[in-house]
Amino acid sequence: MADSEKLLAAARKAIRAQNEGHQVLMVVSAMGKNTDMVLDLANEISDDPSAREMEMLLSSGEQVSVALMAMAIHSLGHDAISMTGAQIGIVTDSAHTKARIKSISTERMREALDAGNIVIAAGFQGIDESFNITTLGRGGSDTTAVALAAVLGADACEIYTDVDGVYTTDPRIVPEARQVTQISYDEMLELASCGAGVMHNRSIEFAKKFSVPVHVRSSLSDAAGSIIVSEPEVPGLAVCGAAMVRNEAQVSVLGVPDRPGAAMSVFSAVASKRIGMDMIVQNVADEKHTDISFTVFQEDLPTTVSLLEGIVEELGAEGIVCDEEVSKVSVVGLGMISQTGVAKKMFRALGSAGINIKMITTSEIKISVTVSRKEARKALCVVHEAFELDREPPAIELEHVESPRGGRSLVKDAAEVVARMERMEELVVDDITLDESQAMMTFVGVDDQPGLAAKLFEKIADAGIVVDMIVQSIGRQGHANITATVQQDVLEKGAEVVSRVAKEMGCPPPTIWPKVGKLSVFGVGMRSHTSVASRMFRTLSAEGINVSVISTSEVRVNAVVDGDKGQAALEVLEEEFGDVLM
Repeated sequence: MADSEKLLAAARKAIRAQNEGHQVLMVVSAMGKNTDMVLDLANEISDDPSAREMEMLLSSGEQVSVALMAMAIHSLGHDAISMTGAQIGIVTDSAHTKARIKSISTERMREALDAGNIVIAAGFQGIDESFNITTLGRGGSDTTAVALAAVLGADACEIYTDVDGVYTTDPRIVPEARQVTQISYDEMLELASCGAGVMHNRSIEFAKKFSVPVHVRSSLSDAAGSIIVSEPEVPGLAVCGAAMVRNEAQVSVLGVPDRPGAAMSVFSAVASKRIGMDMIVQNVADEKHTDISFTVFQEDLPTTVSLLEGIVEELGAEGIVCDEEVSKVSVVGLGMISQTGVAKKMFRALGSAGINIKMITTSEIKISVTVSRKEARKALCVVHEAFELDREPPAIELEHVESPRGGRSLVKDAAEVVARMERMEELVVDDITLDESQAMMTFVGVDDQPGLAAKLFEKIADAGIVVDMIVQSIGRQGHANITATVQQDVLEKGAEVVSRVAKEMGCPPPTIWPKVGKLSVFGVGMRSHTSVASRMFRTLSAEGINVSVISTSEVRVNAVVDGDKGQAALEVLEEEFGDVLM
């Protein structure tokens, strides 16, 4: 959308699709540097512009784009009509710059499509119930496109961008990155949250929730691109991609009293401003105090610290420590569920490269670490090479890629779909589970140094022990605390291994919990719905259930409680999330 030539090229793609017999709706974003330009103007005029007027300003770029695109299609001899978010009927809540879609009316769009028009829709925007213009925040145009595809029951949603498709990592950083033909919703959700900029996580949430195939293609060519559907490219492949979030900040609330409700106070404060907490780690208490660490986008750090200052005093915690120069590096793959040694390989690769790990958090299909920002690019290259992501996978047939505009209807029950569309961005919890088969081992006060995690988890893997959750945080005095959960039937062997490693490293013996309960809340929107963690911990706190360890991912929040509290915790969480449990 940068200039007239690119506008006309996009118009030709839409016309070609219509000539193939399809009804076509286009979603466009602002042209080139338009948003940056108007933001600069606003900052020159006012240091604190009105939030409502900023919405008016930020939405103006898309209005220019839709009009120009309609003119381009008209000039090529075809019918088109442009519509703003308000004209389409996209109704949102009133959260400025981070609005969520509540409903979308299809009547006007369908009338225009049935009349033979190519409909040009403004991305990134809607209106609230008071008719104020709202904007959807990061990735708003992608979110609009997938949401419209969902509500219209489209055969596919094609996202045209400046890359050929989805890659195993950012090819601008790692030239050896390979384009994938197909990737699953869950893998793409995790990669999007890990920094893969080709798609925003909210748009993938919509796609998964409403089973919309998303086809990522180049706006500059007719290359095949990559399709995002339910299944992975290669079933069983341990790692399908790696990603980096460069500009993160790490926040640690130190010396929090280890009692029910402490974590809830921290998370509720941050969630009240819809600040997305990315990696969330609470490690096992040391001397009746625990440390809670999480990452936020660097731009959200000042607000986050301001929110927490009062909470720290209220809790009687020791204080807040921030690191503004961290980046997150992650590996993702559905095959991790059934394979061992993935963490060992990642940690060894980073340790061998002399890269120190600050935080670790894992889920069933993702391992994320934070590293110093100056080492982030090197870390991404190292893990990409370690998992040989540049190599072509085994050749298999991918039935979903054959026809991205395959003509099949996604609408099984129109009334049911419309009802769901009225709550488009509400949290969906697919399942709440309790695993009572696990035990837990914790190192406290380990000297933080490159290769620490690699040494520990190599020893564990070499003993044939499968590790489930891994959490590492940097606590007081700059020492690392590392926790891992294993199956109870291998605890004795695991305890021997970690005790030996502790002795070798000159740190205190590990603390062992023979039986713990691991609770998992799994669904769509875990990260973008910032209140999930706070709801979870508020509910457990009300029942007097203390949380020992926390780890999070894009689709899951995990919490470890005492083994004898597991069933009670499961029951109260099922009641708390019953209204959104599918």
